[in-house]
Amino acid sequence: MPMLPTAPKDALRRGILLQRTRVADSTWASEDAARTAWLLGALGKGPATVALYASRPGEPGTRTAITTLHDAGWLVLLPRLGRRPDWAIFGGWEQMGPGWGGIPEPTTPPLGAAALARADVVVAACLAVAQDGTRVGTGGGWYDRALPHRRPGTPVWVLARTQELFRRAPHAPHDIPVDGALTQDGFFACGEGALSHIGKPWPPELS
Repeated sequence: MPMLPTAPKDALRRGILLQRTRVADSTWASEDAARTAWLLGALGKGPATVALYASRPGEPGTRTAITTLHDAGWLVLLPRLGRRPDWAIFGGWEQMGPGWGGIPEPTTPPLGAAALARADVVVAACLAVAQDGTRVGTGGGWYDRALPHRRPGTPVWVLARTQELFRRAPHAPHDIPVDGALTQDGFFACGEGALSHIGKPWPPELS
């Protein structure tokens, strides 16, 4: 089956990436601190198992969340990026190395795609997210291949800036919707949760 045209998504990606380059380091730091607090609050006391991502500069940061959860006894799964989805357990920053595109990844043993079924919550990267749960990533489709391996009913959240929330976004048949977005301003539920106002109401000025 042919894929839908990607031009609208590509234009949105370019716009978001350009906006992110204009965010000052001090703004990233303050927003990351707020996002981390919202994320830890949403996850609760645990400990449990969470699938997160190791962030790079210029995207919503996860380093503090990973460290805090690991120190609190959570099992933290991090991606090993490649053509096929793979995960490994975070064992400390001394057991991390550069992966694809310079993205940090664990040097602990690979567990395969099926390891995602261990996660109680999946927190994914994104460039934009819409109120109906449409997630716009970088275009590689890694999460769309990885997410089917989670347990049925496991929530998927994304980390984003509030400026990256949209009323609607380009959608393709293979896109897997997410259940919520955590920004510097709080937790915004997606899909049916957004309609029932679980979490914060979506900003009314969204395009």
